[in-house]
Amino acid sequence: MQTKKNLISLARVFLAIFIALLIFTAGFLAYLMIGKAEPAEEIIFGVTFSQPFAIKMGLNWQKTYLAILDDLKVRNLRLVAYWPEIEKQDGEYSFNDLDWQINEAEKRNAKVILAIGRKLPRWPECHIPGWAGKLSEEEQQEKVLLLIIEIIEHYKKSQNIKAWQIENEPFFESFGECPALDKNFLDQEIALARNLDNRPIVITASGELSPWINEAKRADILGTTLYRVVWNKYLGNFRYPFPPVFYQKRADLIKKFFGLQEIIMVELAVEPWGRTLLYELPLEEQFQSMNLEEFKKTIQYGKETGFKEVYLWGAEWWYWLKTAQGDNAIWDEAKKLWAE
Repeated sequence: MQTKKNLISLARVFLAIFIALLIFTAGFLAYLMIGKAEPAEEIIFGVTFSQPFAIKMGLNWQKTYLAILDDLKVRNLRLVAYWPEIEKQDGEYSFNDLDWQINEAEKRNAKVILAIGRKLPRWPECHIPGWAGKLSEEEQQEKVLLLIIEIIEHYKKSQNIKAWQIENEPFFESFGECPALDKNFLDQEIALARNLDNRPIVITASGELSPWINEAKRADILGTTLYRVVWNKYLGNFRYPFPPVFYQKRADLIKKFFGLQEIIMVELAVEPWGRTLLYELPLEEQFQSMNLEEFKKTIQYGKETGFKEVYLWGAEWWYWLKTAQGDNAIWDEAKKLWAE
């Protein structure tokens, strides 16, 4: 009988704890979802540029990049040091294409966040040279550390590089073709970069599917993504229900608890996301998730989050619409951001 009473008492305790946690969670979500973000006095807009992605879109990547610099007049860039482009053969490093990108940016006083490592922007997320794909995970990690040394030593004198991004959304493991996350290895990469150079370290996180905690513990600057419409194989095009204040309140909490001075929106998605890769997706399906009206709404949404620095995702696609499809509506709309 006593045992039964003890079990009933224990069940009541657990039920009370569960209800309390449920109430706390509901209250916390309500806090994040209610209200309006404080607008930024001035927003710095930039773009991410991917040379391999531009090529896959059928574009001349140099012309695309120069159009971003000279027609859009972008002066803040996130560029990517892809391992397969830099070390095509084991131990043989070539920086020609990336040098050109960084030098052209420097000519125009454009600032650069340089993403380095193995998991970097654009599918398949982990970019690994063919020769390295035959190595064990431990051997690959050793090669990545050597790669980071080569990249940072090569660009240490480039004054327009303002930060190093180490890996891309390293804790977002459900997307991409990548080995399992090794936190110790990530920490080695970050420590190595800090030992080689004193510029800030950017660690990026999913804006919707990460609590940002693991990233914030390691970052000098936290970079969040923001996707309004995504593709789900069960739901099709799915729109996240979060209001703009959701991102600012989370940023305020992260700054408070982790002492971060700066959180940026490193990837505001303004290109389509569909059932297949963008360069394989029919145009009519592309416009289902991103079109001129959706572009305007997403930019306005980004402004309403209150973030002071926002990097747009999709400039290669805007240029493809303009040059390959004869549709310059989104490109012209984007130009307004750098004319303000």
